[in-house]
Amino acid sequence: FLSVTEDLVRRRAEHNNCEIFSLEEISLHQQEIEKLEHLDKWCRDLKILYLQNNLIPKIENVGKLKKLEYLNVALNNIERIENLEGCEELKKLDLTANFVGELSSIESLKCNIHLKELFLVGNPCTEFEGYRQFVVATLHQLKYLDSKEIERSERIKALQNYPEVKWKIREQERAYLLKRAREKEEAQRRMQEKKDEKQKQMDSKLGFDSPDSPQEKPNQAEGDGEQERCRTVESDDEDRKFWEEPTPYTPESRLETHRYIEEKRKAKDNIRESKKREKTAWTLVTAEGKVLNVNVPKLHFSLKDDEENNQIILDLAVYRHLDTSLLDVDVQPTYIRVLVKGKPFQLVLPEEVKPDSSSAKRSQTTGHLVVTMPKAKEIILAKQKVSASIKHSECKTQQKNTRSGQVEKLEVDPSKYSFPDVTKIIQEKERTGWGPIKLQPQKVTEVKKSCVDFENNEDV
Repeated sequence: FLSVTEDLVRRRAEHNNCEIFSLEEISLHQQEIEKLEHLDKWCRDLKILYLQNNLIPKIENVGKLKKLEYLNVALNNIERIENLEGCEELKKLDLTANFVGELSSIESLKCNIHLKELFLVGNPCTEFEGYRQFVVATLHQLKYLDSKEIERSERIKALQNYPEVKWKIREQERAYLLKRAREKEEAQRRMQEKKDEKQKQMDSKLGFDSPDSPQEKPNQAEGDGEQERCRTVESDDEDRKFWEEPTPYTPESRLETHRYIEEKRKAKDNIRESKKREKTAWTLVTAEGKVLNVNVPKLHFSLKDDEENNQIILDLAVYRHLDTSLLDVDVQPTYIRVLVKGKPFQLVLPEEVKPDSSSAKRSQTTGHLVVTMPKAKEIILAKQKVSASIKHSECKTQQKNTRSGQVEKLEVDPSKYSFPDVTKIIQEKERTGWGPIKLQPQKVTEVKKSCVDFENNEDV
């Protein structure tokens, strides 16, 4: 059975910032609740409680709600009014369309001195002879019964005939309780028969499907299709039989109907899930190993080659309100794959990138996913940086030399580009600085550094 859980109460307490200890009003209608519990411990300050359209068979665990003013338990499986003596502030009680047949149980409401409105429409007890007179005479504090105001004259008349009406009600109650006992026995018998029938069907299916004959294997697809058609026909017949079979309106039949609908819904969900799994077999890489471009979520995107920073940037127009936990980014050296709610977006990259150095960020304004992927060839990046710095230094020298009027001599002189004597001078300087002993690989790196320093030196 389903009971009231803390998670359910917190979700329904959004108007109170999901705090349940100070909750004054909560709506738990249509939650398929079969047992009422925990609310008297978690929500002591409740004033209004909506529990209509569930499967609650008994009023319980609400007696400690001292501040409760309105309780709505319409459209449930309640058969008796009880356990409400502790609700001292109760003003309105709605029991519409339940199964209250023990009308004398309303005597427990005498303690609720503030009770002004009571709804019992749609209960078996309303068909008893003298129903309204009995309720009016029993509960003196009531002002309205089933939305109809109780006049003073009506109460006086009901009190005059109270002993006789009470005796009639007791007799009708006994007859109803005997009828309910028979209905419960009948419901148990029907449930047992259905269980046995289901067991037989399962046994017959297992006995029929277990032998695997080799002749049937080539036509396996046709056999599966035939089995699927047989299953749909069987389910349709079962539905027709279930809904056309006459049953009494009892708590057991209502519960059975709910269980049946729930089973059918779960079966449909399972079929739908299996079909989804079959559909989600997208081809991302061919049998030959070729990576394909795929855009199943149908999102707009842009791929930018940032040559200045030697990286590739992907801007994927992900939905703004999509939770980031539903995104899965996988960067490979030659392609990138993003799963958006399980749907793949895959793009082959124009150059190799470094997956370890890549980063993915989410825009707070647009919600777009921006993936930055550095290129694998670092030499290009170094040359670009050096050339940029050389151009920058050249621009500065040009600006300075334009002022001095010696631009042509510095730019045209061919001796400036030969460096025969300058490299020797720098090497000697390096040697005198570091000492006479020098290893060969270090000399090469020193030459490179010195060349770079020489080229970037504006004074030279």
